[in-house]
Amino acid sequence: MITATTAKKDIQKLQRAIVDGLEDVKAQDIKVFDTEHLSALFERVIVASGSSNRQTKALASSVSDAVREAGFPKPRLEGEANAEWIIVDCGQAVVHVMQPNIRQYYNLEELWGDKAVRLKLGVAKPLLKIQTAPKSVVPPATGLKRSNAAKKGVAQAFPSKAQIKKTAAAKAPAKRPARTVAMTAGKTVAKKPAAKKAAAASD
Repeated sequence: MITATTAKKDIQKLQRAIVDGLEDVKAQDIKVFDTEHLSALFERVIVASGSSNRQTKALASSVSDAVREAGFPKPRLEGEANAEWIIVDCGQAVVHVMQPNIRQYYNLEELWGDKAVRLKLGVAKPLLKIQTAPKSVVPPATGLKRSNAAKKGVAQAFPSKAQIKKTAAAKAPAKRPARTVAMTAGKTVAKKPAAKKAAAASD
């Protein structure tokens, strides 16, 4: 047994499938009307516009596919020959896909549109999180008072040229001047004969 709640959910599901099918092919000016109080044959009339014969055919085909994918019976189509006004009979809902001049002339909104259905058009897509590069560290303004710890942190993050040279000099291995090395070597050589003479004298 089909309850009123189940029937309502079914028509809402069918309605959503139809609108999604229309939006997929960029239908213009989609309107949905509740016609349950006007006719026992269907509960919704949906009107949409297509700018050309090709688009109206594409819209009708898209609606048919969307309805079947939602689990409903295959709709019946009428008017595909001239494609100025195509009717897609979905059982509980009837879709009128029309070109603008035909839609304006027949004005179905006046016939069926006394009870419009509010419908959210366009499904909101989740926003992608944009990863931004981390902000570079900027030293505090010079006019502000800073603690010793803050000053030390700023000095480490932004060393001056003098500090860079001082650090490089401390890390580099100590080199003795070439002249000093030569002099030291000469003294060592000069001392060796004297040591030999002292050893001979003691013998």
